[in-house]
Amino acid sequence: MGAALTQRPELYNAVVIQVPLFDMLAYTHIGAGASWVGEYGDPANLVTQPYDKVYPDMQARYLAASPYNLVRIILGERFDTDTADNNVYTRAKGHLEAWIRDGILEREAEPALFAYFQQFQDPDTGEQLTRKGLICAGQLEEYSAGVVHRHEQTLTGPKKDRTELLKHTEAHYGQIFLLYPDETGGVDALLDAAAQSEPLMRVDDGYGSLHLLWRIAGAEAIARIQALMADKKLVIADGHHRYETALNYSKESPKADAKRVMMTLVNMHSPGLRILATHRLVHSLAGFDAAKLVAALGALGTLRKVASKAELKAAVQAIDPARIVLGIALPGASYVLDVDRAAGMLDVTFLHEQVLGKAMGITEEDVRSQKYLHYVRGLDPALEQLRAGQCQVAFLLQPTTVQQVADISFGGGVMPQKSTDFFPKLLSGVTIYKLEK
Repeated sequence: MGAALTQRPELYNAVVIQVPLFDMLAYTHIGAGASWVGEYGDPANLVTQPYDKVYPDMQARYLAASPYNLVRIILGERFDTDTADNNVYTRAKGHLEAWIRDGILEREAEPALFAYFQQFQDPDTGEQLTRKGLICAGQLEEYSAGVVHRHEQTLTGPKKDRTELLKHTEAHYGQIFLLYPDETGGVDALLDAAAQSEPLMRVDDGYGSLHLLWRIAGAEAIARIQALMADKKLVIADGHHRYETALNYSKESPKADAKRVMMTLVNMHSPGLRILATHRLVHSLAGFDAAKLVAALGALGTLRKVASKAELKAAVQAIDPARIVLGIALPGASYVLDVDRAAGMLDVTFLHEQVLGKAMGITEEDVRSQKYLHYVRGLDPALEQLRAGQCQVAFLLQPTTVQQVADISFGGGVMPQKSTDFFPKLLSGVTIYKLEK
């Protein structure tokens, strides 16, 4: 069996979606490029970033945006007066039940898949791109089955939190982001065909990405996509903790719906699929000596000093699969380290093992606890933090490639934490998968 999308179409009938986003009778279109605005307001005020990307200031903005913003369910407020009977999870359950009862959320009338496009600018290269995804309910599989593959380890804390939310509400609010190999682009062609009509949703997420949604309904259309996906293997791009939470919960729940989880599937050969580098900034390291670090780096490969930020950025952005290229920015001086790539070696693994570990004495336990490291997306923000004195040295990485993710995942391996940053993130609340039967 393949990715378990060969189920009967009616098994997709458990998708619950938000009336203010998708009930066309509730909407009027207010002009080119504008959002759909209906009885419950702009959908941009209802959906959210993934729960693990919702920081306190963002949570406050979401709470103020609408009484129906999904943050009340996926990452609600906690209070000192919380009890076993009144806490963040019981309140989430109360909101979901009330929104369904009051018609804020409404179940799809027939089985449906969704084409989910994200239009964005690559923050490093400036390219304008479109990432095309398919939202569906997919079968949960053990990693040992060889259908769904991971690329990173998970932590206990986030899974415990997501398990409590799932137990209380019995619903999934954000899709697991998975990749599948399809060089022919068969599914993408069907998504493009669906996208010829007016989108059901158009949301600017405030981070430079436009999110668009189209419904794909009808047994014939669904069956065509199921047939194309039947032999595909999947790699988790984002959502490892939520996938494993759903998998564990499926073993406890008597409901058939619990055997599936909401997914967005993206072709790993799509030109709109981008992974950004996550740069490492070292701070608060006792006895840090820049001169000793430079000497240690010189023993690892070819180290050259660069004269400008432009030269540093150009070196880091010039990808050569046979080379590991690492930018090193120190107060008053910048360098580029060029090393022959050993078979299977990732840039991030080289940095952690040879530089952070051996050259600087930062242990794996230090890394897990984020004792000396801060992670930054984007070369300019990383260099700005160095200029502001917020770190001792900035290590600028080239992005992990999709091929490296596929090779390691399909080979049964895992990457270090924060090896990949798939951009942009999938919004939560675009669709909701309720475990009903």
